[in-house]
Parts: sequence; structure tokens; C-alpha cells
Amino acid sequence: MVNKEVIFAPWRMAYIKSGGIKDEGCFLCRVSESGDPLLIHRGESCLVILNRFPYNPGHLLVAPRRHVGDPSELTALEAEELWGLQVRCLQIIRAVMNPQGFNLGMNLGAVAGAGLPGHLHAHLVPRWNGDANFMPVVGGVKVIPEALEETARALREAWGG
Repeated sequence: MVNKEVIFAPWRMAYIKSGGIKDEGCFLCRVSESGDPLLIHRGESCLVILNRFPYNPGHLLVAPRRHVGDPSELTALEAEELWGLQVRCLQIIRAVMNPQGFNLGMNLGAVAGAGLPGHLHAHLVPRWNGDANFMPVVGGVKVIPEALEETARALREAWGG
């Protein structure tokens, strides 16, 4: 018997329709200047935003507000705030989503997988025991079980804003 369950992931359509065409400009700079519904926190020199095309629920990006592509170009304030926000994100995600682990890292340069090589950003991806299943392997689909706006609301609430 084949399971005919329907899985909804409406936010993926923008990505699918883009056909891999990149937006003009830098989305992190736009978020820094004008905000975004998925913005979790805007600090003095850095920001936290929920990834619009997440690997897992709660996948966050932590980035300097200034358009800079390499950690060696960060000011001392930016470097300190960038690291501090990553630690704060771990605390918030643990409190809200209770993962058993995390992937935390940066892709520096296009050859390393950076989708936005000109604007440095760290990925923080919560992981749960058993979060690997057949869908990505067999179906080429990753299931995100909660609407992005709902995740963003819960994270902002836990952050205190």
C-alpha cells in the first residue's frame, strides 16, 4: 500500500520558480536596511534571520549588517557580536525547539558552497535524533513541519522582542 499523504511546503515555491536565478543585490543588506518578516533580531552591527530555504526547522543565518565577505574584514565589534549572537541563537533554539544537536558554520567563497559569497553569514541548523528520513533520499524533498512565519514568531517571542 502506498502512503498518499500530502506534504505542504508553500514557501518553497518562490525558490522553485526562481529556477536558480539569483536576486539582484544582497538580500542580507536589504534585510539590514528595511527588515523582513523572518528577521529575528537586529543588533548594533549584526542580525539574525530565519533562512527562507531551510535545511531544517529553525535554520538561522547570523550575519554582520555591513556587506563584508570574509571574517578577516570584520571589526572587533562585529566579530564579538557575530559570535555572541550565535551563542544566543543556540540558547533560544534549545529553549523553543529542543534539538539534540546543531550544525554551525560558514561557507566562505562560491567554491565552498556559499550561496551569497559577498556577505559573510553563519548557518545555525538545529538537528534532532531521527531527523534523517527517506524523503530527501528517495523523493528529493525535505519536509519542514512548521510554517516559517510561525517559527519566526516563536523565536522572536523567546528572544524577548
